[in-house]
Amino acid sequence: MHADVPPKTTAPRATGRPGDESPFALGLLLRRAHWHAATVMTEALRPLGIELRHFAVLIVLVDRGPTVQRDLATATGSDKAGIMRVVDDLERKGLAVRKAVPGDRRARAVDITPQGIELFDAAHVAAAPLAERLVAGLGPGEPEQLTDLLTRFAHPEGDEA
Repeated sequence: MHADVPPKTTAPRATGRPGDESPFALGLLLRRAHWHAATVMTEALRPLGIELRHFAVLIVLVDRGPTVQRDLATATGSDKAGIMRVVDDLERKGLAVRKAVPGDRRARAVDITPQGIELFDAAHVAAAPLAERLVAGLGPGEPEQLTDLLTRFAHPEGDEA
């Protein structure tokens, strides 16, 4: 079997190193930045007994209120089985509850509990010094500039998600 491979070009090849000029460079940088940020934020959440995947669901619940599991999966980039495991974890920890959805016997909405709100707020307090460490290598005004650029990149005009 033979794959359809485009003809050879002179475009730079991806290296993943600083200065990479390949068409993959931006994606590779964003992926590396994500790993770095996720590592730092995981450190903030660890003492609270949750992981980033749990916190991602709590963010959605605080922002949207009770949310059906399929919408949680979409909002967090998870699959059905993965979101069920996360919600199970949150329920076991007393941070979220499943509730019946009026008019739909099969659907369950997930809602954050008062204990979940307390943990959500505590996570922000725990993350503050680590977030400062995350951008410590940037110059004056650069953390705000980075945030602005990433916001515009992640949420193009008209994109509310």
